Order: sequence, then C-alpha cells, then structure tokens
Amino acid sequence: MPDVALLVAAVALFYGLFFGDGASRLFRDSDTGWHLRVGEALMAGQPLPRTDPYSFSKSGQPWFAWEWGADLIMAGAYRLGQLPGVAILFALLGAVCVWLWFRLHWAVGGNFLFACAMAAPMLTTLSLHWLARPHVFSWLLILAVLLALERAPGRFVWWHAMAWLAAGALWANLHASFFFLPVLALVYAAGSYLRRRLWNEGPAPNSHLWAAIWGAAGTLVNPYGLDLHWHVWRYLNDRELLSHVGEFQSFNFHAEGAGQILLTLMLAMLGAPLALRRRRVEHFLLACGLIALALRSARALPLVALVALPLANGAFTAALEETGLGRGLATLIGRFLDYSRRLRQLDAGCGGYAWAPAVVLLAVILMRSPALASGVNFPAAEFPVMAAAAVEKLPDSARLLAPDKYGGYLIYRFSGRRKVFFDGRSDFYGAGLMKDYIRLIEARPGWRDLVNAWGFTHALLPNRYSLVDGLEHWGWKRVYRDDVATLLARN
Repeated sequence: MPDVALLVAAVALFYGLFFGDGASRLFRDSDTGWHLRVGEALMAGQPLPRTDPYSFSKSGQPWFAWEWGADLIMAGAYRLGQLPGVAILFALLGAVCVWLWFRLHWAVGGNFLFACAMAAPMLTTLSLHWLARPHVFSWLLILAVLLALERAPGRFVWWHAMAWLAAGALWANLHASFFFLPVLALVYAAGSYLRRRLWNEGPAPNSHLWAAIWGAAGTLVNPYGLDLHWHVWRYLNDRELLSHVGEFQSFNFHAEGAGQILLTLMLAMLGAPLALRRRRVEHFLLACGLIALALRSARALPLVALVALPLANGAFTAALEETGLGRGLATLIGRFLDYSRRLRQLDAGCGGYAWAPAVVLLAVILMRSPALASGVNFPAAEFPVMAAAAVEKLPDSARLLAPDKYGGYLIYRFSGRRKVFFDGRSDFYGAGLMKDYIRLIEARPGWRDLVNAWGFTHALLPNRYSLVDGLEHWGWKRVYRDDVATLLARN
C-alpha cells in the first residue's frame, strides 16, 4: 500500500500535467524558451555562453548563464520528448517536492491529519510559480537540505563535509538561489546556539556551522567562480531594477482564488510564535524570514507553502499536546491526537514505492499520446504562436520590437536566429535598458525618440497594448493581426 506522501505526490503529478489547461500551464512563462536553447547548445558541444547570443540590444555583452545545469537537463528532456517531455520533467519534480514536503512534516513531529489538510493550500500556492523553469530544482533542494539539517548528527565527519560540498556545487550550477544552502545551515546553527544559551538544551551548533562552511565552499565550484556570487548579490540589491520585475512584486490578494494562498500565509504566521514557544528558534526565524519575503515578492509564496507549513504543523501539534484547557476539551483534543498518531503509525508501515515507476510510466504514456502531446505548447492565448509564421517571413536584418513576455518564446521559436530587443533576463539587461523598454512598451513621453534611436523596423505587440494604436497613428502599416498579437512594419 502506498503511504499518504506517495499518494498526494501522484495526485500532484497528474495535477501538474492534466488539470485545467493541462501541461501547457507549465509554459506560461516564456523564459523556458531561452533555457531550452541554451541547454541544446550545450548538448551540441558548444562552450558555455559567456556573452549574449540572443539580443540585438546588448549583443556580445557579458552574460551569466547561471542556470546552465538545469538548462542541460531541460534540453535532455526536450530531446527525448519535445515539450511534453519537458512538462513531464517539471511535473515530476513538483511531485517529488510534495513527497519531500510530507517527509518534512514527519521530521518536525507534525500531525498526520493537519498535514493532509494543508496539502490543498500548499498545491494551490505552489501553482503560482510552478513553471518549466530552473527554480523548481531549488524547491527540491531546499526541502532536501532542511530534512538533512533536521536530522543532522551531533558529530561531523569527513563524508558529511563531502556531501555538503557536493550539494553546494550542484545547487550553484542549477539555480541562482544557491545562497539558501549556507543561510539555512546558519539559521539552524543560530537556533541551536540560542537554545543552549537560553534554555540549556539541544545539540551544539557545530555540525550546522560546518554544513554552512562546506556548503558555501561548494557553491564556488561553478564556471564563474566568485564572480557569480557578486553578480547575484548586485542583482538582488538592485532595487531600481527589481521594482520593475513582475515576479518580485507583492501578490495581489484580491485576485480570484487567493483565499487558499492567504490561508497558507495565515497558518505560517500562527505557527511562527508557537515554534518559539516550542523552543525551536530556527523554525521561528525561518518562518518569519519567508513570510517577510513572501509579502514583498510573490515569488517567495511557494517557499512559505513548502517550508513554513510543515514547521507550523510541528508547532501546532506540540501546542495541542501541551494545552492547559478544561477537561472536556482537553479530552477531545487528546482523542484527536491519539487517532491522528495511530493513523501516522499505520502510514509509516506503508511504502508502496513499487507503484511509483508505474505511476510515472502511466503519465509518460498519456503525455505521449497524440491527442495530448499535440496540445502541449506555449499557450496560444498568451504568446504569438500563430503570428510567428508572419515573423518568420521578415528579413534577417529586421529589428523587432516585442515585449519581454514574447522574447523568450521568439528565442525558442527561431532557435536564437531571430534576435530580440528584450526578454526575461532582467539581471542581464539592467535598470537602464529596463526603463527605456518600459517607456517604449507603455508609450510614455519620448517613446518615438527611442523607436528612432534603436532603429526598429517592425513591432510584434499584444493587441491590448496602446503602443499598437500609437504606431499606427504614426504611419506604421499592419502586416498581420490575430486574436492575440499584431505585427506592424515601419513605413
């Protein structure tokens, strides 16, 4: 019999592939396009790109392909199964994250029924940023690191050092969030130190400190060395730039379906002080830090669901076990806890891991069926999938003005041959070009001067953009139009 972690992981796998719009939901961010093309170039034997090969606005400028390892894995999945293969890869990564999420509940002493109840808001919050992009690898690594830190032995031996070194090196070549590894270890070291100082209990912080040191050393094992760290530091501290990047803005809690995401934050907020009452200072610090990040940036909301919810479960369970309520209510709570504990004991006796390959195989068979595979693409309602045929007819010398949302798709669609003005690599383009781009796309005063300065010959824009009317009034001719995008040519 499969345990609950495996069951919900299977549900997550099929949720990611077949729920709603199906696997195409994983491709609603066009950055997937240039990640795939970078990975394909590496698989073809080309060296790691250190200058920009995709734009005409900053062609040949230094560029950090900091997620090259994830790009390579994505390209491997693409070679095996095209976009359906990439969808299977990221749906499977999400399912493994769900499996590890349950393991974190058990590691911190969480309640069985609470964990099951939290699965729904967790999946809803995760879906905000569950995309075919390298950050999903970081979700998996964060959960794996937290499980290792929860079970860290008191004695640190040489093979632990090698494991943390390898983890740091792996993370630094998969995603730019590699700094989480030493930060998480330092938070656990601080928690151990404060618990010993304040309450004279708990393990010494030595093993966590060594984990932070060796993990940080491992992050230096990347093609860029320490330059990568400085680049990430400068990027994350460039407030002028990040204030214009959508995924770094606060989440709109008035949006439809935001109730479960709000519930996730509320549970995390309730769990933080209870964790401190439980004397788990590291859990309190982690929850507070992630909640603060999530309120500033919607991108951090999935981390609250993945990390803070299990920690809150452990705090809730400990608080209920130590409640000082009246006899009647205390008896009911005790029965509830006993029942949940027995369910967890039954669940711990299950495994069912032999079913995992069968579930994955079933998902692969379904995704490779012609009926489903033909529908896996960048969503045609959001990207110029139909207009790309008209763009293909343009001369190679054409300078195309298109929004960043289209940039990654165009890089994918034309394998980098059609150079773009702007795409999702905000760390590369910088705040200066970002300002010019926004002035252009939003048709702000001075936009015509920028059109002339950059020498645009064509424009591919969503129909709803006011710049379409602005260019037509200026004399640009409409070459193509469908329900999504308009292609204009300079007169």
